[in-house]
Amino acid sequence: EKRVSWQLDQASLKELMIPSFSHTCGTLLDVELVSRLVKRFTGLDEGVKSGAALVKVAKLVDCYLAEAAVDCSLSLGEFIELAGALPPHARATDDGLYRAIDTYLKAHPGVSKQERKLLCRLIDTRKLSPEASLHASQNERLPVRAVIQVLFSEQNKLTRHLDWSGSLGGVRSPSPNAFGLELPARCLSKREVMAQQVEIKRLKEDVVRLQDQINALQGQLDRLVEKKRGFFRWRRFSLVSGFRNVNESGRSEGIGERDFGEVGFGRHTPIAVDHMKSNQLVKGKTPLRWRKSLS
Repeated sequence: EKRVSWQLDQASLKELMIPSFSHTCGTLLDVELVSRLVKRFTGLDEGVKSGAALVKVAKLVDCYLAEAAVDCSLSLGEFIELAGALPPHARATDDGLYRAIDTYLKAHPGVSKQERKLLCRLIDTRKLSPEASLHASQNERLPVRAVIQVLFSEQNKLTRHLDWSGSLGGVRSPSPNAFGLELPARCLSKREVMAQQVEIKRLKEDVVRLQDQINALQGQLDRLVEKKRGFFRWRRFSLVSGFRNVNESGRSEGIGERDFGEVGFGRHTPIAVDHMKSNQLVKGKTPLRWRKSLS
């Protein structure tokens, strides 16, 4: 094991996929053996191991954890022990470690909330790439506190990025110390500055395009509301017109019944009022207001 640990940076993932032949270990892979090898490697003198070798071993361990996390028999303690065997500065990015933790949470849905917090403490959110941060912010398997830390780290990165771009473009902006941020370790090259300016321009164009889409949707919504209002207004107008036609027809029928008596030939003329009164007194029946005349 000691000789293998000296050359661990030259090993491949396939060579580390050693099956477990121990009766006491319930995992498919010999995770304990790999943990011992990594600890021996990190315990070597600085003259034996270099920074590049440490980075290679860190990537190798993250890939191994992603493969071993699929095993349902892998305990949380073994996973944390192997992931924490490397020093924090060994990983240039924590994307591989995040992928391994996400795989472990998928394969072990019964992990408690406290255990999820222990796993997420292994991740340095400042070392996550934008793609990994976007995935983590939408990952329902992570605790809420871990998601908030990811969002806060991305906000700090964006603020620092805009501050650098503004200072390089000649625009006065607050210093990074005002936000509690660290100053950049080196000056950016001309190519990096141009790339950042192109990225900012693209973001502004995206914002303008989204604003146009919002305005178009708002216009469609206004037209739809106006169309519905016009429909109900026309319906109310048609109902009122129908009622008016019915009333007018009823009035015309009433006038016809009141003004005309029996239907016959000839011309109808009104009779005298005195004669009508005498008929009422003598005959005791309702007089006719109209009579037939042949003249």
